[in-house]
Amino acid sequence: MSTELPGGLTWVKATASNDKGACVEVAKLPDGGRAVRHSQDPDGPMLRYTEAEWTAFLDGARKGEFG
Repeated sequence: MSTELPGGLTWVKATASNDKGACVEVAKLPDGGRAVRHSQDPDGPMLRYTEAEWTAFLDGARKGEFG
């Protein structure tokens, strides 16, 4: 999985983030996918998901499949 991303991404921090370091940021990619990173390590590793993978993840989260 490539971590090379186009410049100019707008990163959004999750509203559930806290001041103890549990912070996640998500950026929409030009192809409709998403990139995810730890907000306290913006130059560190990130995960990249296709649009279909991101949609499936959100659907599962909404249905409580991960709790």
